[in-house]
Amino acid sequence: MDPELRHLRTLLAVVDAGTFTAAAAALHTSQASVSRTVAALERALGARVLRRTTRELALTTVGTRVVGHARRVLEEVAAMQRAATAARADLRVGYAWAALGRHTTAVQRRWSDSHPGSALVFVQSNTPTAGLTEGAVDVSVLRRPVPDPRLRTALLGEERRYAALAADDVLAGRRSVRLGDFAGRTVAVDVRTGTTTDELWPGPGGPGAVRTVHGVDEWLTVIAAAQAVGVTAEATARQHPRPGVVYRPVRDAPPVAVRLAWWAASPPDELEPLLQLVRERYAAPGGRTSS
Repeated sequence: MDPELRHLRTLLAVVDAGTFTAAAAALHTSQASVSRTVAALERALGARVLRRTTRELALTTVGTRVVGHARRVLEEVAAMQRAATAARADLRVGYAWAALGRHTTAVQRRWSDSHPGSALVFVQSNTPTAGLTEGAVDVSVLRRPVPDPRLRTALLGEERRYAALAADDVLAGRRSVRLGDFAGRTVAVDVRTGTTTDELWPGPGGPGAVRTVHGVDEWLTVIAAAQAVGVTAEATARQHPRPGVVYRPVRDAPPVAVRLAWWAASPPDELEPLLQLVRERYAAPGGRTSS
């Protein structure tokens, strides 16, 4: 039996998510199915790729090599899919957390008005490139740097940072907060797709601990339960209201740069009109633009 693409996708999901449970959630399947698929890959290769104990999940030496090849194989498959679908009418836009926030609907409607027969389809994908390198989308909205030299990005605008707090948190009664208000607190952070890093607090007085989460839903859940607080871009506050969670602007935090990313070797035909449209929305009264 030869390895199949689903085997490779499942292995990468486990490696990227860190656990079988998180990988199952990302793949919309069961933990048992993920375990069986990884086992099938190991049988096909004739070697173990993961070392599993009750406390640890780690790649074997063979697994480390296989992961590198698996990423390249899936990227090549994604390139074939892009070539085969380049002429389709709809433009698929990936995002990890909140698309274009409050601008999302307006941009979609204006696009449809100016491009009859075409639609902007926003696709959520909790990967570092919001589905772009996985072949799920044509372009993606990113709020963190992407070091991949195969991609190109363009600045769309900027968004304020907001704190996310449990509704009964002592800070929830304020109209705004400062970065110093997070001193000693536990902050929920998605290290793969989130916008919060230690660089927000360059000196003393930063958070006391970090709670690692995987995706916006888990992030909101731990905040609503008062297990952590969060810092995020304005788009999250606009697009993800949640009972038990309140958002407050962080008045001394640097803004979040919002960028559009695409494959350098194969930009979509409608890239320039999309860039112009979204930049106009961020530049409109009430929007944030770059200086």
